[in-house]
Amino acid sequence: MNFELSDEQKMIQQSVERFVQDNYDLNTRISLSSDDLGYSDDYWKSMAELGWLGLPFDESDGGFGGNQIDVLVIMEQFGKGLVLEPYLASIVMGGGALKKGGTESLKKEILPGLVEGTKQLSFAYAEQQSRFDLEDVITSARKEGDNFILNGQKSMVQNAETADHIVVVARTSGGQIDENGITLFLIDAKSDGLSMDHFPTVDGLRASEIILENVSVNVDRVIGNVDEGFEILQSVANDAILALSAEALGAMEVLYKDTVEYTQQREQFDHPMSEFQVLQHRMVDMFMEYEQCKSMLYRATMESVQDPKSAQRTIHGLKHLIGKSGLFVGENAVQLHGGMGVTEELRVGHFFKRLLVIDAMFGNADHHLQKFTTY
Repeated sequence: MNFELSDEQKMIQQSVERFVQDNYDLNTRISLSSDDLGYSDDYWKSMAELGWLGLPFDESDGGFGGNQIDVLVIMEQFGKGLVLEPYLASIVMGGGALKKGGTESLKKEILPGLVEGTKQLSFAYAEQQSRFDLEDVITSARKEGDNFILNGQKSMVQNAETADHIVVVARTSGGQIDENGITLFLIDAKSDGLSMDHFPTVDGLRASEIILENVSVNVDRVIGNVDEGFEILQSVANDAILALSAEALGAMEVLYKDTVEYTQQREQFDHPMSEFQVLQHRMVDMFMEYEQCKSMLYRATMESVQDPKSAQRTIHGLKHLIGKSGLFVGENAVQLHGGMGVTEELRVGHFFKRLLVIDAMFGNADHHLQKFTTY
């Protein structure tokens, strides 16, 4: 496999890197996170103008024909600044579902606004009882004439507060844990019977609990085929895992580099901490964990581009490694910074919290290790 980025991808990488360096110091992020919106609308518009929002979509849909590798380039740099804008929720997950299964009329209605930054999507897949099992769905959708009537509750829906439409995963037939019988619907966020409870998450982002009470959705808002939505759901989850892993990689790079710099400046017993061999070994271990994650991410992403179905086992291995290594790098960064590592004034703790959340999304390290060994 050739892991070299193309000239265009290198230009995108440099552009996103400059954006993060210029706009995402820690104080700015804390300020944006505590704002009512939870991110910067100006930054979101800038991302649209720079073409980042349209990058993963086909040219026929108003995008630039990119793929998971292009998203990797963007998300890795986002991870270095803990970017708050809803790129994952709106573009990778919500937009990804439409890209994979939306009708031409739905794409024509939604995707141009998504690419231009005037519309946002969210992706409601998780439920209270489902934990990490995508197929565990009890939110129901029953057919009545030309409509489906949805009832149920979806948990930890990212950026639903600012979304114009929500992709909701519901069960149209089968048992609670059957892969068959799952259907995806595109629902207006202001639909009658749909209520939300918004809250901040530990990593500074926003999420919502969504309750659906007799929400009526026309049959033309179905994404993919009725009862056959699990394949789209799994594909969106895989793309989200790749994007989250790229973000985690960027965060781990910041943590190990910050730790090396700190130990070179901080003195103990009249010597810089970096001169102590045991700490040198610890930081080498942090670097090696980062490098292993980088190699695994590139492999999983390349396999997903070439043959998504054959990449499934590699994606399980990647998510396990990202969770395990993220915990190791984060814990050691905090420990080597001492008490400062957990203060709000130092960015180390913020990056560690984000890595913990990434581990829990779409299955933690233990979950994917089990999936990897039994695949």
